[in-house]
Amino acid sequence: MTNTNIEGIIPAIPTPMTPEGGINETALRAIIEFNIQAGVNGMWVAGGAGESVLLDDDENMRIAEIASEQSRGRANIIMHVGAATTTRATKLAEHAAKQGVQALCCVPPFFYTQDDDGVVEHYQAVASVSDLPFFIYNLPDATGIEITTDLAHKIQDRTPQLAGLKHSALAFEDIRLFANMGLIVLNGFGQLMLPALVAGAAGCVDGPLSIAPERWVYAWNAYQAGDMDKAKKAEKSALEVVDLLDFGYIQTLKAVLSARLGVDCGMPRPPNLPLSPEQNKALLCKVDSLGLKMVN
Repeated sequence: MTNTNIEGIIPAIPTPMTPEGGINETALRAIIEFNIQAGVNGMWVAGGAGESVLLDDDENMRIAEIASEQSRGRANIIMHVGAATTTRATKLAEHAAKQGVQALCCVPPFFYTQDDDGVVEHYQAVASVSDLPFFIYNLPDATGIEITTDLAHKIQDRTPQLAGLKHSALAFEDIRLFANMGLIVLNGFGQLMLPALVAGAAGCVDGPLSIAPERWVYAWNAYQAGDMDKAKKAEKSALEVVDLLDFGYIQTLKAVLSARLGVDCGMPRPPNLPLSPEQNKALLCKVDSLGLKMVN
């Protein structure tokens, strides 16, 4: 297995769209650069925030190319390759690995219920296309499959590329158990970053990090320096950003990044609905009240 130095602040970035509904490559590069300049450790690309399951394979592959080109090794690119079929996920994984990403991640197979053997075989096949660190994406609310510690042991036994997981399940106590297995645990809830780090997580992956990365980077740096009081104060500031999600998830990420970067990140891909003009105005008023710098 290659580099497993994956930790810290890892924003889950959205996929900006053109008015015609395609990928806005210029805006995507701007989002990646904005986060790199803020000091993030990596980016979780084409995951839930990136609407990957609403994109076709060519689009997902193009995203892998852009992310690797724009990052140029300055931050770890963890490319999500999850798909409903093993064949598609394997194809996406093989392509992403060739682009120079630093790690791969994948949701379990979804829609059709799988037993443990089916999940293990899926992950074994997808991870086997390269020697890149491989991350499970534990997202039971969306996939219907929760990666328990028992299932993680089975995957670990048959998947030598397995480095860790993004834990977006509610079983908070499993963070410690996964860490004790030697896995890199990336907490999937931005509002729980510090508690998760104390419990054994190595970092945090979430969408809100992408729109105000500087706040989470500040909290991470304080925690790493052992200044818990400063870290708690910084986390409180970061949690104000999480509250913006009351306006919607992907809708908020794209609207705020459009305002902060001065690029049009477009609308969510249907069936997700955009914000109304009234909602967008109220959201940006809230953003302004939080002191987040926006391009006029």
